[in-house]
Amino acid sequence: MTRRDALVRVIEALHAEIAALKSSDVAALEAATRAKLLSIDAVAASDDGPPSADVRLLAEEAHRLNETCRIYVNLMSANVRRRLQQLTGDSGGYGSRQPANAYA
Repeated sequence: MTRRDALVRVIEALHAEIAALKSSDVAALEAATRAKLLSIDAVAASDDGPPSADVRLLAEEAHRLNETCRIYVNLMSANVRRRLQQLTGDSGGYGSRQPANAYA
């Protein structure tokens, strides 16, 4: 597999990850992540010489899509944190409650 082909597969997997994150489909997210990691390994294993302009553009696209995935995950994490705080009545964050007389 060429580096270009492997990058195209990385991009396809990242699109699948974004779709899975949007729909909260854990099985699809696991499958897309597995495919992405295998494709990244294929990129690393390719020995096509110096990257062409086309390969650089594909790598930049993969980077942008990966950043999109990271943003989705961070937003989901923030939403979970906010919901947990609401459920526990903790408005100051996870570590804001100090135990009373912990070392008295």
